[in-house]
Amino acid sequence: MREMITLPGIGGSGDAHWQTAWEEADTRFARFQPASWDQPELGNWIQSLERAIENCAEPPILVAHSLACLLVAHWATSSRSTIAGAFLVSVPDPDGPQFPVAASSFKSAPARPLQFPSLIIASTDDPYSTLDVVRRRANEWQSELTVVGALGHINASSGLDDWPRGRTLLDAFCANLAKR
Repeated sequence: MREMITLPGIGGSGDAHWQTAWEEADTRFARFQPASWDQPELGNWIQSLERAIENCAEPPILVAHSLACLLVAHWATSSRSTIAGAFLVSVPDPDGPQFPVAASSFKSAPARPLQFPSLIIASTDDPYSTLDVVRRRANEWQSELTVVGALGHINASSGLDDWPRGRTLLDAFCANLAKR
């Protein structure tokens, strides 16, 4: 299986987050490292993602959560680097009332198709977005969409531990990429 770059959202993913558990369980996962998790700046996050991709031996799979899903869309509009695909969990609504002011540089997320395979995973009760917004993003980005039920923001607060169902969805996404 390919290398995977873990892209946490604002604040990073702490010890109880599924992204951290996946990194600890599988050496193919490597976390990108922006200058600040708490004061995200789009330009810096794009540069950090670009460096992480350049460090991979082959086009990696991006495993993004929350704000990092918007990062992937922004990055895709300007990068010449190649990735195998993007697994996008809990795409936030940058125009929603819960969107963090500290992440304002991410607000104008591109609405054009991603030039690589992508899968959006959404919850029915995400406080940072609505299913209507997520469905619109999936359509704009030409991403597949899987709705996993009421899991909140699909983060540590959701009590998912290592989120086995999410890992099954990622493994199936990776298997489909291998068939292309």
